[in-house]
Amino acid sequence: MYTNAQLEKILDRLRALKAENEIVEFKEAKNGYDFRKLGKYFSALSNEANLKDVDCAWLIFGIENKKHDIIGSQFRPRKTDLHSLKKEIADKVNGRISFIEIYEFITPEGRVIMFQIPPAPKGIPISFDGHYYARDNESLVPLNISEIERIRAQATTEDWSAQIVAEATVSDLDPQAVALAKENYKSKFPDKADDVDSWDTKTFLNKAKLTIKGKITRTAIILLGKEESEHFINPAEAKIRWVLKDDYGNEKDYEIFGLPLILAVDKVYSKIRNLKYRYIKDESTLFPEEVNQYEPYTIREAINNCIAHQDYTKNGRINVVELDDHLIFTNLGCFIPSSVEKVVIEDAPEEHYRNRFLANAMFNLKMVDTAGGGIRRMFNYQRMKFFPLPEYDLSNERVKVTIVGKVLDIKYAAVLARNKDLSLEDIMLLDKIQKKQLITKEEASYLKDKKLIEGRRPNYYIAKKVAQKTGQKALYSKHKALDKKYYLDLIIKSIKDHGMLNRADIDSLLWKKLPDYMTENQKKTKIGNLLTELRKKNIIENKGTFKEPEWYLVD
Repeated sequence: MYTNAQLEKILDRLRALKAENEIVEFKEAKNGYDFRKLGKYFSALSNEANLKDVDCAWLIFGIENKKHDIIGSQFRPRKTDLHSLKKEIADKVNGRISFIEIYEFITPEGRVIMFQIPPAPKGIPISFDGHYYARDNESLVPLNISEIERIRAQATTEDWSAQIVAEATVSDLDPQAVALAKENYKSKFPDKADDVDSWDTKTFLNKAKLTIKGKITRTAIILLGKEESEHFINPAEAKIRWVLKDDYGNEKDYEIFGLPLILAVDKVYSKIRNLKYRYIKDESTLFPEEVNQYEPYTIREAINNCIAHQDYTKNGRINVVELDDHLIFTNLGCFIPSSVEKVVIEDAPEEHYRNRFLANAMFNLKMVDTAGGGIRRMFNYQRMKFFPLPEYDLSNERVKVTIVGKVLDIKYAAVLARNKDLSLEDIMLLDKIQKKQLITKEEASYLKDKKLIEGRRPNYYIAKKVAQKTGQKALYSKHKALDKKYYLDLIIKSIKDHGMLNRADIDSLLWKKLPDYMTENQKKTKIGNLLTELRKKNIIENKGTFKEPEWYLVD
């Protein structure tokens, strides 16, 4: 991070430029600035910083565009709102890239905001909301095809999974794994079934694109290699660690599965208990619905996705953690598509893969669907069961997927799943609300326009309309704060009834009457504010101490 003195020097240097360039952009942003346009500039400046081979680019608010005079900006004056931009941008950018830092610099002429933007990583052009942007002099334009390819060509190595293992032969592959691969290939391509039966092993491996001209690849070792063949890919690991934990996070059991991973998938799957889950779908029947906690396809797809997208150069394991009511799948490496939302909603195959050779081979062996298709099916399986949607955590250069195996709110989830007026995008946003996850201001505005949510950032809750539809009127009332007068009158009446109340008494009186969305600290602050208001109005007084107050009515 830069000091104020360093920032002042940087700002002076940038203001001294005759004009903006591809890696420096000034904006007045006197009272605000459109988030989507800011995101486009982030993409453009990041890509240009990569192409210019510089360590960062700058987007600066509060500066006049022509003479570069400081005029000051009131963009997001609250520090919490300003710095929440890091997450908001990361949510819309591929690889969850965000600002290096956001600096708020106060000058005599006014407030300046300096956004320090990183260059796009080598080999990966940066997109915002699925689109790539660049600069043409001072203009914002789409990143052209040649520039996209220039960035993608920067990858320092070829596809890791396609590399030939010179010392390895067919004898280093597991016969059972090869046999399963053949059966899967025939199932994937039934028109070739008769031909497959006539192929020898070398021919099959070439046809299935596990080998290259008869030579064993790292992909062949990962999927079909004997357990003792792992040294061929050293120091990389091709292992899946399954862990069973209790509700307190303590390990109850674990097992590590190695090569061949095509067989390891079934072994991990067999360890997961996948119990039956019983629930009453709606009020029209007294008989409960009985389903598996987890759709078998979802478990296999999640494991296979981890195998396909693992960054094997990081020399780590794939992890599968099982708890009583949810599963967690983790693989190393950033999420290459621009966002989970784009993959699910648009159902669009990704153009760029970390392990293209491995992914293609797994597709041929019926282990994965086309990119995006499998993830969308996972979301729809959860939706059909009225279970929470898969949750993706893409921080810290790894992909963590959580699958919940129970209904959080039966009536709410069921109505949403059956409501033809709501798109999958709508349901994904409402799913975040149910999980009390943060949503952007734009997403909140969208849901409010459709009258699906109420509340103030960040404490949104389902709207009255939805609550009534879903039979959740009571839940709605719990979420919605009662009128302030109600709380004030209740405090006054209770002190009158008992003569005196201490802070613990008042907390106990109001705690469960405050809305559920509030945290403990928010509830404490709310009660404190109510007491302060009554004291300032000279209705109550503290005859105890500051630490141990005793509240009485004023005579």
